Amino acid sequence: MKDIVLSSKTNKLEQDPYIYQLQDVPEPELFREMFPYTETPKIAFNYRRVPENMPEDIFITDTSFRDGQQSRAPYTTEQMVHIYELLHRLGGPNGMIRQTEFFVYSEKDRKALEKCLELGYRFPEITTWIRASKKDFELVKSIGIKETGILVSCSDYHIFHKMGLTRRQALDKYLGIVSECIEAGLRPRCHFEDITRADFYGFVVPFANSLMKLSKESGVPVKIRACDTMGYGVPYPGAALPRSVSGIIYGLQHYSDVPSEMIEWHGHNDFYKGVVNATTAWMYGASAVNCSLLGIGERTGNVPLEAMVFEYASLRGTLNGMDTRVITEIAEYIQNETAYSIPPMTPFVGSNFNLTRAGIHADGMMKDPEIYNIFDTSTILNRPPKVSITNTSGVAGVAFWVNEYRRRHGEAELPKNDDAIQRIYDSVMAEYDGGRVTMMTDEELEAKYKECIG
Repeated sequence: MKDIVLSSKTNKLEQDPYIYQLQDVPEPELFREMFPYTETPKIAFNYRRVPENMPEDIFITDTSFRDGQQSRAPYTTEQMVHIYELLHRLGGPNGMIRQTEFFVYSEKDRKALEKCLELGYRFPEITTWIRASKKDFELVKSIGIKETGILVSCSDYHIFHKMGLTRRQALDKYLGIVSECIEAGLRPRCHFEDITRADFYGFVVPFANSLMKLSKESGVPVKIRACDTMGYGVPYPGAALPRSVSGIIYGLQHYSDVPSEMIEWHGHNDFYKGVVNATTAWMYGASAVNCSLLGIGERTGNVPLEAMVFEYASLRGTLNGMDTRVITEIAEYIQNETAYSIPPMTPFVGSNFNLTRAGIHADGMMKDPEIYNIFDTSTILNRPPKVSITNTSGVAGVAFWVNEYRRRHGEAELPKNDDAIQRIYDSVMAEYDGGRVTMMTDEELEAKYKECIG
């Protein structure tokens, strides 16, 4: 039984009688009550709530060049360098985007990594993700990288069914790999794959304890990335492990003494919970949330980096040096230069993000943009609010489009009842009365404007 000790985290006397040992079970624990497979997954509650413990320093890490490249056409070297520069500008001088990770297996990826290193930016720090071998460790070290990610799958789905190992064999293998990484002079970042289907007290905590012991003995920090590989994590207070995000973060801190700055959350969006799960990880003690630009990633994607920029600002009341206007530059660059199509309804970056179609909304926007615009998108994202013109836009919609066009060209606004606006509206409605069903393009409206204004 543990002694009563004064906690450095809570400054209270605490007694925890549990010292978790590896449970080397003969059969895999698949949590079939929660994950029946032929039915939708179940969310169980045990009503055990853990305290919030948001770290003083919270930040974002990026996986656009690693996880983000696994689900789209690969970037060219030049594109990767330019996006890295944009990440640097977005994250600002305080390193709000602290790190970004690269593959190192292809000549193209190594060349991009080396060109990014040549820029000399402190942030985002360049790290790697590699196979666990001495050869790869030496390769990374020779390039000048200080930290690398290592895959250490922790659910029985992976340990038993993918690798064909027992828990003891997996733990011993992982510890050997991490030791080799440290001996090579690198900081290991251990990717706890599939943590939201893992036996938390039977494998995750004993493994994390062993890693923290290894870190203490070597004097090298060992980071744990908690990977919600399948998006099963839930943010609800009182939810049971292994799906509880707060329970996972609290458990790593409380039972394994993992410092906040060594805990990173990596989520996926399979059940639409990517962003809220990442925020929950911050709130309960993880310093880092791992994201990708535009949420591009495996299957339904990763946590969108731009979303966590605004989550940070909402929670802390400041951008801490981040330049949110760069988000629009990033979206335009990726869409225009890499042939990636951003879904129109995507928050902050999609073409419909601050676009209104209804005439009554356009009328409100003309009177006061705050009525239908979530914030000053012109200032914060360099994206003025827009309207699209259809048969439901009304005169107000046409007037809004015309005046936005005139503002861009340094001309004074026209009142909604101006004869020219009415002529444009009549011309638009004549097309819809004739059977048109598609939205008017900006090019078509510009032509009508020039025709009617004269």
